[in-house]
Amino acid sequence: MPAWLMHLLLLGSLCSRVFGAPLHSTHSTSDEETETDPELAAGYFEGDLEVEFGRNGLPKETQRWPNGSVPYKIDEAFDAAQAAHIELAMKLIELSSCIRFVRADEPQKNYVFVTTREKGCTSLVGYGPGRRLLQLTPHQPDKGCLRLGVLQHELLHTLGFHHQHNSPDRDDYVRIEEENIVAGHENAFRKRDDMLLDNYDQPYDYGSILHYGPFAFSKNGEPTIVALEPDKASLMGQRLRLSDTDINRLNTMYKCPNQQ
Repeated sequence: MPAWLMHLLLLGSLCSRVFGAPLHSTHSTSDEETETDPELAAGYFEGDLEVEFGRNGLPKETQRWPNGSVPYKIDEAFDAAQAAHIELAMKLIELSSCIRFVRADEPQKNYVFVTTREKGCTSLVGYGPGRRLLQLTPHQPDKGCLRLGVLQHELLHTLGFHHQHNSPDRDDYVRIEEENIVAGHENAFRKRDDMLLDNYDQPYDYGSILHYGPFAFSKNGEPTIVALEPDKASLMGQRLRLSDTDINRLNTMYKCPNQQ
């Protein structure tokens, strides 16, 4: 069964409001930004990334979760419905890969701690020793940081992926309109060194769940990212599901058996 169909069946049975409008980035100066652009509201190096300097995915095996197993704990500040929604996002990733999210026991020292923050969503990238933070504003399920697509976006960061539009080959696919970017957020659009990241033999993907929308961090309502293939512009910023390319990269990075 195709991965997208498994997603649809699971979501249809567990959540009736999952498939809302794609979460495109829009210019906003109000609190609504947290709802429409929760990843951009966190205020970190690339919006929602707490970057540890160390194409799309981290190439070193030491930066991947051993054996694709990700121990986690969820802060008790989340209520039962919120925690269940976070775990549903984990399950969606599991359905498309060999990744397994497992509840960490007390002796576990290396794990992801899903906790709250006042505004926005953010994650450390990849595996590392100790407690790795994934921080979310505790909206009601399927809102803001707790939209399933946004949760999967953040979990891919946790698994070791950066944003698609930072890929070393991005200039062949998009144009960054620097004059439209809010001052102080230029780093969110910087092109990364191809020695540090790897696309895992996958093409640039406008529809990646890790691609910013065209108006991300816009200071004037004008686009900050312009697709060089205009018919692909509407794909940028979608937060409905992992794209096929996202799934292929994830499975290649973690050396998963072929997923049907």
